[in-house]
Amino acid sequence: MYCGGELTYSFGDTCNTKYPIYSATKSILSVAVGIAWDQGRLELQRSILDYLPERFTAQMTQSQRDAYRIITLHRLLTMSVEGYPFRPEGDSYLRFSLACPIPEPESIRFHYSNIPAYLMGVALTEAVQEDAWAFINRNILEPLHILGAEYARCPDGYFYGASGMKLSVNDLSQIGLLLLGGGMFGGNRIVSEDYVKRATSVRQMNRGGGYGYFFWKYKDGFSINGKWKQKCYVLPKQNRIITFLSDFTDDSDDLIASMEKNILGLYDR
Repeated sequence: MYCGGELTYSFGDTCNTKYPIYSATKSILSVAVGIAWDQGRLELQRSILDYLPERFTAQMTQSQRDAYRIITLHRLLTMSVEGYPFRPEGDSYLRFSLACPIPEPESIRFHYSNIPAYLMGVALTEAVQEDAWAFINRNILEPLHILGAEYARCPDGYFYGASGMKLSVNDLSQIGLLLLGGGMFGGNRIVSEDYVKRATSVRQMNRGGGYGYFFWKYKDGFSINGKWKQKCYVLPKQNRIITFLSDFTDDSDDLIASMEKNILGLYDR
């Protein structure tokens, strides 16, 4: 836990071991998208087709191209495209994703899937004309002194984007500190405050209270979430972040309830 930018409490192996962070990968990808947006290298209201390699889009049917022409980067970042299965499959994730039927492309409803983040990773690579992982490492991880992070690629060779990263608890905390600082870290501007506000504000409502650009709403702040309760809670009003990487494969809220009771003091003891 960090308060006022200072580490105030830690428990266990927070620095040495890299643990799977699953969908927390998406939030790091979002920061990278923000950096590219700051640089004017992509526009969030443009169609995803504008940022995908032609060798793949040329193989799409006309009906699929018509559907995808409506889908913007903003829609993918907010998980507001209905119809995707949970994850891409097969020997080409990109062909699989672009062949998924989108029966109502105009329909804007929250629908969680790994495919939007995967497509954003591909779009980032094409927009910056640099491998997305190299871009992330150079523009985010190195400035935050995060070394030895692990990641996954798809069969087509692109950074997967939706999952597959491994970080230490301390590593993920540095991402939280960057966001708590409005995009500043160690006195250096990493990503614009404008993008951080956009990304961590509610852009699409859901049963969890709201979703931004691969960030989840949490009370008066927001959170980075992984599959099995890998969490980084960012609470700007309290100037605090709380990070833990657990491996609870059930739907219990006991761990989060314990944090809220014993750290945030939200319940009577």
